[in-house]
Amino acid sequence: MTAFTDTSFLCSLYRQQVFSPRANAFMARRGDPLPVSSLLLLEFRQSLRLQVRLHSIDRAKGFPKPEANQMLKDLQSDLKAKVLEVVPVDWSDVHQIAENLSARYTEAHGHRFADILHVATALHLSAKEFFTFDKNQTLLAEAAGMKIPV
Repeated sequence: MTAFTDTSFLCSLYRQQVFSPRANAFMARRGDPLPVSSLLLLEFRQSLRLQVRLHSIDRAKGFPKPEANQMLKDLQSDLKAKVLEVVPVDWSDVHQIAENLSARYTEAHGHRFADILHVATALHLSAKEFFTFDKNQTLLAEAAGMKIPV
């Protein structure tokens, strides 16, 4: 395995954002499926549901349910077409790697739990590259020895 991603990259693929052109260009150059974990997919889907909730409370926040539904439909289509591929993960090993990352870097840089788990998953899968548009997660992935090519 050469690459892994985080939620910021997926969000840029499935919703027009400032980094979407970079994410789309990268995926257009990629020949093999992009590996994803069940955790990454759960976090992505959860974030969509939260944005729908926020939008229902305040129309200036989040986005409407039809937009989220289209993003979910596009995600499922890409999973079926093997644009994205769910890879098996040994969560016990990932948790140990995450604990080590947390102990080394969280106090100094304030990394979030999910970010640590995504980087730990990438390390568990022997990824050499990590796709993210999150500055703090970039720091963590680089500190862990991965390149950020996007």
